[in-house]
Amino acid sequence: MKGNAWASKVGFILAAAGSAIGLGAIWKFPYTTGTNGGGAFLLLFLAFTLLLGLPVLIAEFLIGRTSGKTALQAFTELGHKKYTFIGWLGVIACFLLLSFYSVIGGWVLIYIVLGFSGNLTAMSGTDLGELFATVSSSPGYAITGQLIFLIITCVIVLRGVQAGIEKMSKIMMPLLFLCFIILVIRSLTLEGAGAGIRFFIEPDFSALNRTSVLSALGQAFFSLSLGVSAMLTYASYMKERGQINRSAAWIVSLNVVVSLLAGFAIFPAVFASGLDPAEGPALLFIVLPTVFSQIQFGSLFLVLFFLLFAFASITSSIAMLEVVVSAITDRKATATFKDKKRNTVIATCLIALIGIPSALSFGIASEITWMNKTIFDWMDFTVSNILMPIGALLISFFAGFKLDRTLVEQELVTSPFMKRILPFWRFSICYLSPIAILIVLIWPLFGS
Repeated sequence: MKGNAWASKVGFILAAAGSAIGLGAIWKFPYTTGTNGGGAFLLLFLAFTLLLGLPVLIAEFLIGRTSGKTALQAFTELGHKKYTFIGWLGVIACFLLLSFYSVIGGWVLIYIVLGFSGNLTAMSGTDLGELFATVSSSPGYAITGQLIFLIITCVIVLRGVQAGIEKMSKIMMPLLFLCFIILVIRSLTLEGAGAGIRFFIEPDFSALNRTSVLSALGQAFFSLSLGVSAMLTYASYMKERGQINRSAAWIVSLNVVVSLLAGFAIFPAVFASGLDPAEGPALLFIVLPTVFSQIQFGSLFLVLFFLLFAFASITSSIAMLEVVVSAITDRKATATFKDKKRNTVIATCLIALIGIPSALSFGIASEITWMNKTIFDWMDFTVSNILMPIGALLISFFAGFKLDRTLVEQELVTSPFMKRILPFWRFSICYLSPIAILIVLIWPLFGS
């Protein structure tokens, strides 16, 4: 992607939405909501996404679009070289994120293969739970799936992702929405679905604690790929001014819609099937086959959904790998690392190596825990609940206090209405977002 521009605004929006949506909205949102009480968590997630996520997304877009550079060069290009550490933080976060993200991506690929057999939709909830335990705990399945997922990501980046991803996004993302709508309609018509709907939309604030609040903030940033310079990198390929506001609004809207669709697809089916909404990471892999088993041609739809799910996941993984590779390639002081293809292979191998403990966390390494968290859990927690919010905090500070105001106005003030809105965005990015992020980060330190 480096050095190229998006061919169209729609292509950029769909590609960025694909990067943002990925596993965050489809896999992580349902099980995080399920383990944090349902409706109350949903309200927190929506509030954090709109009040904090959207302004920070605009801020990342601003840094990328105005500099035209990737994570490590953007701040120098804007005349603030000492803030390059923000880019480094994003690179490290992307590296760690992809190391455990690829584990779930590997599960999805394995389920695509299993789905072609038609046996998934013939299984009961108990059988599906046992199957997932086998897939996730087997070193052979887990590591093989993870490696294949990373190899696919690596090959696409090696060939250049802009033309392929942009064109594919225009087809695959609408198909993902269509498949989700079919799934939601069937899920809502299952006997006993009402309990799942109430769980998802009726807030029970007694189910929340400090960890829930932090998880909601982490989910808002995770589902929008914020604080890791991925959106900054995508925005650096925008060739025209005046695209930021509308693009950010579309991406946030699509992300929220997919998250809501995921909730309405999963939770009615969970309660209708007598499953536990707090199942955790396995939730999606147990519930989806159960729902599709009650749809005509369910096996076909299940394979199609996992294929589209895999595509959405890979679009996210491409953005993460691109951030890491660009960081290595763009460093002027290291002429040895100017070969982008070699850097892509090296980065992929290192990510795969670091990701092995996460892949084994559901099997032979499941006993390696600290504070009741496995290696996978700690990788997820560190990136989603610490690095991403801190990255978003620093990006907010830079965009609010260091980025040239003339550049900001040139990019954001595209109409009289936006001129009136600009002070509200500036207040949010300078004060509201940083203060809220700091409170939520510090809050858990004072007990549960």
